[in-house]
Amino acid sequence: MFYCKIDDETELRLIELRHTEELFLLTEQNRQHLREWLPWVDSSSSYEDTARFIKSALEQFTQNLGFQAGVWHQGKLVGVIGFHRIEWGNRRTSIGYWLSKQHEGKGLMTKACAALIDYAFNELKLNRIEIRCATANKKSCAIPERLRFTKEGVIRHAEWLYNHYVDHNVFGLLASEWKKSSTRK
Repeated sequence: MFYCKIDDETELRLIELRHTEELFLLTEQNRQHLREWLPWVDSSSSYEDTARFIKSALEQFTQNLGFQAGVWHQGKLVGVIGFHRIEWGNRRTSIGYWLSKQHEGKGLMTKACAALIDYAFNELKLNRIEIRCATANKKSCAIPERLRFTKEGVIRHAEWLYNHYVDHNVFGLLASEWKKSSTRK
């Protein structure tokens, strides 16, 4: 099982079926906030939808293709972070994340991303990590920028977001760059 203590108040833990209600309620409380940038929000409208997501994430974990972890702060689930899919042949992955509106602006997701990056490069021995964010999602784009990812370009009309396309910034980080980075822990 995956577990990572970030600091005295924050930890990352694998999302499990026993977290279904807590994750659904967190999503429900943040539905409008999350819907601004995440295309899956409308299709996650019930406990059953949340349980399906968790089962899929656990299958991803058992197949050694990555995982989805909850971000717990002061004992409460406040967000989710994980690897979209590990490509072992190329030793690369991408990170996705979201955080409750109430917990934004406290550095929690930057710390969570740094912990996942450390894990990917030091434990899994991956070589490359990407983060893709809608170009207009300034808060999300600030995270890879703070962690010294390289902005590699823009994918035009990368994602359909309910009623319009959004462009994505593509940020990349190599293991060799992370080792040199002074922003780690």
